[in-house]
Amino acid sequence: MASLSPTIAEPLLPPDEPHPDVELVARTRAGDNSAYEQLVKQYERQIFRTANHITQNREDAEDITQDVFFKAFQKLDQFKGDSKFSTWLVRIAVNESLMRLRKRKTSKTVSMDQDVQTEEGSIPRDFAEWRPNPEQIYSQSELGDILRKTIAGLPPGFRTVFTLRDIENLSTEETAEALKLSVPAVKSRLLRARLQLRERLSRYFRQKNEAPK
Repeated sequence: MASLSPTIAEPLLPPDEPHPDVELVARTRAGDNSAYEQLVKQYERQIFRTANHITQNREDAEDITQDVFFKAFQKLDQFKGDSKFSTWLVRIAVNESLMRLRKRKTSKTVSMDQDVQTEEGSIPRDFAEWRPNPEQIYSQSELGDILRKTIAGLPPGFRTVFTLRDIENLSTEETAEALKLSVPAVKSRLLRARLQLRERLSRYFRQKNEAPK
């Protein structure tokens, strides 16, 4: 499925050359706050997009973005450099977003028959309330609107995988690492997410075509 939002390709580096983020992290650990500000500037939009897609709530996503960079700064010693810094940030963002979903007690949802079992526990198979926002990165066409609503209706476990793979363009391996899942589990969830999207979009257009003119 084609990507739904633009992403900036990272420059290809020689196999033995460390990622530029490693130097920025080292400088931050040495007390150079400007280095961390650069990391925040590089990744804050990606982290916001990830949180917004998972929570389907702009205010929550803004709060989560701030929390992610604050917690990452506090736990910077835990970053071992064996993965991309962006992947490490995404992992924190996913955890914060799922935690926010679990704590949300008054969200307006339409429950389906069966809960979705994830590593984080049982999560209702719900349709999150959709609130269009003119600043969101999707197009404002009718198809874009229907696609957004359909993605919002995915169970959180599927929506998270779909967000990282098909919207943020993380690789299967990076997605697995960020979510602490196996590669086969990521592939399975992504397939099921895509199939659900196709089924719901097909149903919408079939109903639209059958409606009286």
